Amino acid sequence: MQLKSIFTTYRKSILLAFSFVIIEKTAWIIEPRVFGDVIDAMIGAVATPPKGSPTIPLLVWIGVFGINSGVGTYRRFRHEKIYLAIYNDLAVKIAHMMKRGSIDASRAAARADLSREVISFYQYRVPDFIEQAIDIGGAVIALTLFDWRLGATCATILVPLFFISRLYNRRVSLYQKYIHDQQEDVFRVYSANDVEQVQSYYADIARWKQKIANWGALNFGFLRVFLLGIFLLILYVAIDLDDFSTGNIYSIAAYVWTFVTSSEYLPEQLESWTSMKEITDRLQKEGE
Repeated sequence: MQLKSIFTTYRKSILLAFSFVIIEKTAWIIEPRVFGDVIDAMIGAVATPPKGSPTIPLLVWIGVFGINSGVGTYRRFRHEKIYLAIYNDLAVKIAHMMKRGSIDASRAAARADLSREVISFYQYRVPDFIEQAIDIGGAVIALTLFDWRLGATCATILVPLFFISRLYNRRVSLYQKYIHDQQEDVFRVYSANDVEQVQSYYADIARWKQKIANWGALNFGFLRVFLLGIFLLILYVAIDLDDFSTGNIYSIAAYVWTFVTSSEYLPEQLESWTSMKEITDRLQKEGE
């Protein structure tokens, strides 16, 4: 069963879960802008003579904050029920495969464990993808509304990111396949009742995971170098080339920080996506 087929089968439940993520994160990405307006309104209110009231900007910010907090609280309660039901259904399907003789008991147990990883991917990783997409895209849009040069500077990261991602995925996919091959043999390894064989088994897996970690570290380092340059360029445009208010400076700094911190998690997300693609391809082949 592939990622796409899982989504198709449980489309309504998964889309409901994703909708909570989108609403929560959209409210969150709007907050720096409206809070910057609150700062400017409060500064204006204490000026001599006063320039307006901060009441409306403050109420808008409280409303956005309330949506973010309320939906976020409900999402964390509701998600567990949704994904537990999906996992239970997948586990039953694997049990039917075992009953038909398609796989033996040890392989079925391993597949059930891999299925749990797939559900965890939908429950945790895909929301992370959505949140980071909203963070990065929302930050670029918000910065562009302040000054087009700010948004254009952020967009330049997409070119090196594309090439780095292609190389990373090609390497890591090979390592992930080998690790999953090994995981499916865990029952056989323990059945041998040989401590040295168990030790060798986990040492072998650890070696391949370390290779993935090495590539992740290299990817992260290159990405951070590009992000540093972007950060400095944006600060130069925001402070030296434009006459922004105090609230605008706060909002710009918040969006730049959001863009940088969200972008640096991309290598980890790419590894997770590569791993899940290999797992679901494996489940699909076994079910054919």
